[in-house]
Amino acid sequence: MALSAGQAGMARRVPQVWGKKIPKRNKNFTGREDLLTALRAGITDTVTAVVSAPHALHGLGGVGKTQMAVEYAYRYREHYDLVWWIAADQSTLLRSNLAGLAPYLGLAPLTTTGIEEATSAVLDALRRGEPFDRWLLIFDNADQPEDLRELIPDGPGHVLITSRNHRWAGVVETVPIDVFTREESLAFLAKRVPRTKDHPDADRLADKLGDLPLALEQAGALQAERGMQVSEYLELLTARTSELLAEGKPSEYPLSMTAAWGLSVNSLRESLPEAVELLRYCAFFSPEPIPSEVFNRIHPRLSPEIAELLADPIRLSRAIGELGRFSLAKLDTTGQAIQVHRLIQALVRDEMSEADRDRVRHEVYLLLAQAVPDDPEDPVGWGDYSDLMAHIQAPEIAGSRDPDVHELLLRAARYLRASGEFTTARNFLEQVIERWSADGSPDDLDVLRARRHLANVLRELGDFPEAYDLDFQTLPQMEQVAGSEHPETLQLLNSLGADLRAAGEFAEALTHDLGSLERHERVLGKQHPQVNRVANNLGLDYGLMSDYQRCREFHERAYVQQRSLGRVRDAVDLLAPGSGLARAVRLCGDYAEAYDLGQFLYNFGVQKLGPDHPWTLRTTKDLSISLRRLGDFEQSLELALDVQARYTRLYGLSHPDTLASAMCLANIQRSVGDLDGATTLAADTVNRYSRVYGPDHPYNHGCRGNLALLTRVNGEPAKARTMNEEALKGLEAKLGRDHHYSLTIATNLASDLAAIGEVEAAVRLGRGTLRRLAAVLGETHPMTLGCAANLSADLFVLGEKEEAQNLHAETLDRYAATLGQEHPDAVVAQQRRHLDCDFDPPPI
Repeated sequence: MALSAGQAGMARRVPQVWGKKIPKRNKNFTGREDLLTALRAGITDTVTAVVSAPHALHGLGGVGKTQMAVEYAYRYREHYDLVWWIAADQSTLLRSNLAGLAPYLGLAPLTTTGIEEATSAVLDALRRGEPFDRWLLIFDNADQPEDLRELIPDGPGHVLITSRNHRWAGVVETVPIDVFTREESLAFLAKRVPRTKDHPDADRLADKLGDLPLALEQAGALQAERGMQVSEYLELLTARTSELLAEGKPSEYPLSMTAAWGLSVNSLRESLPEAVELLRYCAFFSPEPIPSEVFNRIHPRLSPEIAELLADPIRLSRAIGELGRFSLAKLDTTGQAIQVHRLIQALVRDEMSEADRDRVRHEVYLLLAQAVPDDPEDPVGWGDYSDLMAHIQAPEIAGSRDPDVHELLLRAARYLRASGEFTTARNFLEQVIERWSADGSPDDLDVLRARRHLANVLRELGDFPEAYDLDFQTLPQMEQVAGSEHPETLQLLNSLGADLRAAGEFAEALTHDLGSLERHERVLGKQHPQVNRVANNLGLDYGLMSDYQRCREFHERAYVQQRSLGRVRDAVDLLAPGSGLARAVRLCGDYAEAYDLGQFLYNFGVQKLGPDHPWTLRTTKDLSISLRRLGDFEQSLELALDVQARYTRLYGLSHPDTLASAMCLANIQRSVGDLDGATTLAADTVNRYSRVYGPDHPYNHGCRGNLALLTRVNGEPAKARTMNEEALKGLEAKLGRDHHYSLTIATNLASDLAAIGEVEAAVRLGRGTLRRLAAVLGETHPMTLGCAANLSADLFVLGEKEEAQNLHAETLDRYAATLGQEHPDAVVAQQRRHLDCDFDPPPI
């Protein structure tokens, strides 16, 4: 992105967005001017059209790749509107780090949208250059190019990568970073310790340290802090090197770095021993910044030495400051985080005995366990979890058998699920389960808990068969290990109802959840929030069985009881039964009441959870359906388009919730006359449904009925008849004929028969269907009235004038008493035209 003279003249000194995680600039930075100039020229000169090529700084540890990136960001920041630093060590956290940009781009934050949605929105905004086209992303310490492939945006901005991996060559433009030249080493030392300028021993010191920038920084810091002469430092360095050689120091650490580090630590130990103890603990965190909050909450099982230090804020602050002064750690500008270079961490760990390593590593895990918020599903604490995940997801931590550490990992998994990182949560839990099972028993309670959480994540991802199998395998083990009334067993029991609904086993789900409710009430009492969740699930069950009055009763019970608790943080537990109640009211035929409640819940969801939260989206979709049933097609279409776009961005085209929103959109498109759009979308959705739910699931047959309806409307009634006959056969096999879904297909099939001239068959089918609908839904239900209106029209054509007239008049009277004479359905019925009946799959 080359800047014009005018742009350069108007450039600001500080970008509008300056990432808070950008490390502090090294005031002693010197040398490498040629590299910086070449890097800047390379980045800007690659923009011959629209997109600049990413650049990677690569080289060995300690050569200053990160510091080069920091210096570039500070030196050229006036050319950017946005500079954002992304720690790329942990591939599982890349998306959350990138998603943190969302609010700075005018997008909803990840706490309300989830990480996947926020990341996609950020990448899209960067590619479009809106609101900023002059941006710089820095991915620090990226390991594998594959980890970043989907996260490097093409667009008008710049991408800078630091890595020790030479494989970036050939993937992006690379800039190799080597040790300092001798001149750069001497200039750096002179700037860090002015008295070394032109000192005859400075050259010897640079040579002894191999011109390694990190080793030079260590040497300069020690001399500056202790007033040490170069010759004195050289003597100590020589003695230390000999000592290291005698001990056979591992070759993966530069000897110069090891010797310089040893001197710094020895000097620090003399001035403040507790600072060295703190450094030992910092060595067992990840190389990413460590939030200082971690050291403010003391776990009761810490060693006395570190516990006493952490309990004294003055001594702790001094210890942290000393680590910074001796360049053993970097402190951020706000003092909220401390970061230790990975090479220093490795050297610190290597100096410790195996017993000390095991002890300190375990106590670091305890510090993390104490630091995470108690409720991982509360969005207020998601920022804290995000800052800690780089340390929690270290592979070694799963090897701990400490109960507090196990609880930490399970809370982290719950946070990942709650914040929308479903894929990361799945990978994280699978790794944890594998390690815990290998180290202990696969029937251990914590393993079973992790399996329950994994099944929940699989269900969120739409992997229904896997979730089903995992839950049904885990339940008998959970009951054997924990007992049938243990809270974990009860929560798993509740999940099984969703598994059965997802499998299309609606009657079995109802029977299961009735038993689950009895067990929950006996163990927890009727007022417990978990009992409300079971009651809400029973509302879903009764709705799927076409018993909408019972459906309404259970959703209302759960909603009213949850409201009485008055806990704002339980917004999901309020919105889930609330949206179920609004849907039940609609399914009972009370469209206006359903709209009023749905509008209230929609506003509540947007305010408390954000417009892209899964439950807000489900409420939005149902509100669109209520508007369509009311006859407000314009607003219904607007909401349906919006929710379908959000679902697609969040979950992709084949997620169950996306498919339900697509069918909702296709139905309203048909209602407003967009037959081409509706048919294309419905056909694609039907194909996807069979792959997600299986060919025999009731939702698959119901959606095929929608496609058959469009086929008839598009002028192919004979083909529609065949499709509806197949759909009706499938639904009858799963649900029987006396079910709302089956009767909807039967009503449309009668219209197909009438359209191809088989009016007598249409009347025969219509009479039987009307009788069943009146029994199942009631005589004044809109579905029943639609079937009656169609039957009266067919009777008129068949010549049964008196019966047709009586039924027609009776139906119009009932329309006037329920939906009103101006309702679109009533208008069609008045004109003796056929009403079309569609299907909207509810959540499971």
